[in-house]
Amino acid sequence: MVGSEGYSDVGELLHICIILPLIIKIIIQLFAHLNVCVLVLGDIGRSPRMQYHALSFSRHGYNVTFIGFLGTKPHRDILEDDRIDIIPISELKSLQVGPKIFVYVSKVICQSLQLFYVLMQLEDQAYILLQNPPGLPSIAVTWLVSRIIGAQFVIDWHNYGYSIMALTHGERHPIVKAAKWYEKFFGRLSDHNLCVTNAMRHDLLKNWNIKATTLYDKPPMIFRETPLKVRHELFARMASAYPPFKACSEISKENTDLTAFTERNTKTEEVSLAAGRPAMLLSSTSWTEDEDFSILLKALEESQCLPSLVCVITGKGPQKEYYKKIIDSKDFTHVRICTPWLEAEDYPVLLGSADLGVCLHKSSSGLDLPMKVVDMFGCCLPVCAINFQCLDELVKHEENGLVFGDSSELVEQLKMLLCDFPNEHGKLSHFRKNLREGRQQRWDENWDLNVLPLFKEHCD
Repeated sequence: MVGSEGYSDVGELLHICIILPLIIKIIIQLFAHLNVCVLVLGDIGRSPRMQYHALSFSRHGYNVTFIGFLGTKPHRDILEDDRIDIIPISELKSLQVGPKIFVYVSKVICQSLQLFYVLMQLEDQAYILLQNPPGLPSIAVTWLVSRIIGAQFVIDWHNYGYSIMALTHGERHPIVKAAKWYEKFFGRLSDHNLCVTNAMRHDLLKNWNIKATTLYDKPPMIFRETPLKVRHELFARMASAYPPFKACSEISKENTDLTAFTERNTKTEEVSLAAGRPAMLLSSTSWTEDEDFSILLKALEESQCLPSLVCVITGKGPQKEYYKKIIDSKDFTHVRICTPWLEAEDYPVLLGSADLGVCLHKSSSGLDLPMKVVDMFGCCLPVCAINFQCLDELVKHEENGLVFGDSSELVEQLKMLLCDFPNEHGKLSHFRKNLREGRQQRWDENWDLNVLPLFKEHCD
């Protein structure tokens, strides 16, 4: 016979066997709430907003799986963050033979299969946050996987994919119409939505019945005015590859290290702005159809009364070689142009060293805002920006910069801002002063206010 003590031991064992799996399940669910997948069907290194999302999640204790192409090196903060795990996916190239529609469909199918396989390897994800565009095929695949694994599906609307396609094919093209239907249908299946402007939020609700939270792009703290010593170090490094950053060959000073813009006393290590330096005009671009750089080139040609000027155009993209050939054919007398690609850590430094920013981004939908201007304002850099529908949500004409409609207007603005450079009491300095004095909200504060409550609400 088994004594009462034996029955007690068996009862405790059964009790443990029942309770322990429940405890393990609860623990797994708790940790799943702290797992987030950030997904972009594009180059992670050229997706700054999604990188900022990943860092914000990590800052609040989430474990982040970051999925995308590894074409360009992401920011150092992403690579060094122990909570962020990057899973690369291959950028599939289109077939070179067969009808265009067959080539396009085959690429979409292959991308769908690859993305489905990668996402199905995820475990215990509370959320999948997807950048759109590109949304084909990522919206449908991500929605399907999120339903299978029990994750909340969140879309961050940067623009509309169909409107970008319309730049090449036209709005009435069957592929564009199909892309619009697809984006609208599957976009409605998301659990939460973010977007970049109030204009887009209203448009999503009115035309597609999608409710979204506006999360404006805001500059992180790495975007700020650059100290002179750091400027000089960057200019000295860039001078070896880009001649416009080199000091004029006739200039020579004892115990002085020179660049085109700065000079360093080798004895005292003191750095100052070079006398008679050129003005630095900076424009950053992805070299796509929604930015017409002929406007800037024409304006520079017609602005003959400007002082010496170095025009720096940064970025990578499909139309870069096209515009480089046009630039090489020009015979500027007062302007030197270079088109560097900068590492993620160097770009904010250069931006914080420039004198004037120019933005030629013209939204395909008229509903998104150029992040490049956000970054410029973070560096207190005044901007001349080409006008479109909702630009006034960011650029305030005659307050933090100027808005233009064509090259002739840009010519007049360049003359007004740069004709007396480097006058500390001119219009350019006035705009910079306004940017310095205006309290600019930064990314972390903005994200904590608008995004964190959405995720906390679900976790709670």
